[in-house]
Amino acid sequence: MKRSKRYKFNPETLAYEIHRIPIKSRLSKGFLLFLLSLITSIGYYYIYTQYFSMESPKLLSLKRENEAIKSRLDLLNRRFESASKSLYALEMKDNYVYRPIFGMDEIPEDVRNAGFGGVDRYSYLNNFDRSGILSTAISNLDILYKKAFVQSKSFEDLSLLAIKADQMTFAVPAIPPVNISSSKIRFSSSFGYRRDPFYGDYRMHSGIDLAGPVGEPIIATGDGKVVEVRYDFFGYGNYVMIDHGFGYKTRYAHLSKATVVIGEEVSRGQKIGLMGNTGKSKGPHLHYEVIYRNRPVNPLNYYNRDITDEEFQLLISPRG
Repeated sequence: MKRSKRYKFNPETLAYEIHRIPIKSRLSKGFLLFLLSLITSIGYYYIYTQYFSMESPKLLSLKRENEAIKSRLDLLNRRFESASKSLYALEMKDNYVYRPIFGMDEIPEDVRNAGFGGVDRYSYLNNFDRSGILSTAISNLDILYKKAFVQSKSFEDLSLLAIKADQMTFAVPAIPPVNISSSKIRFSSSFGYRRDPFYGDYRMHSGIDLAGPVGEPIIATGDGKVVEVRYDFFGYGNYVMIDHGFGYKTRYAHLSKATVVIGEEVSRGQKIGLMGNTGKSKGPHLHYEVIYRNRPVNPLNYYNRDITDEEFQLLISPRG
């Protein structure tokens, strides 16, 4: 049966007769049916999404993908945090264990953290990352990379110094500057605050004093380079300063004469001058200083005070 024809009961003839449906009527009914279906669909969608607070399948799929990405970024940030803690532990050991062993200054925090802070370098992510997780991950990656680079360079420097460990062994000022086992030598003043023999008040004494006869040989306490040979009338008198590298320097003051010149390379046990009574001094003696990383330290911590004459002669004998 064609859709343009329809059987209709005729009560006069008591029979079903063919009834033709006009095209205009068919089109209007079809349009009305389509419009009703569209309105119904929109209504269902509105009720589904607004009234019942439900979301479309596509939106739900996007949200699930977004949550999965967020979870991965959260995991990545936690891994960054764990790696940062491990790197921080290395930095602490580097600054307070490894570098001091070789007389190296610690790396300041502003150097390790250089380039982070100030201008917001991740502002371009603001339109894409409402929660801040993405910008946090990228920031953590940048910081971790920079700190790891600084740490790797520090380890490279340390490895080069480790190769020179033998040189460091002889550079550290580890023997007395004069033969303290001799009966002619007397320990006369210690390191630290003491009453000044000239002014009577308490002042910092940055070295130790070893009294003895004028002309007693003074020796270098470690390998190094002579960086100062000067005369200080109101202080050290004739003095010699040696830079041993690895953060160490030594000063030998009140000499009657220096037997080395600026720029000369000296070896442990080599004679560098003679004991005297020059400068601010009340009697013949040697004022001896050990300077580590630009700070005076107690020289008595660097040599054996009970050394015998035989041991001293062995220490100052030329190395083969």
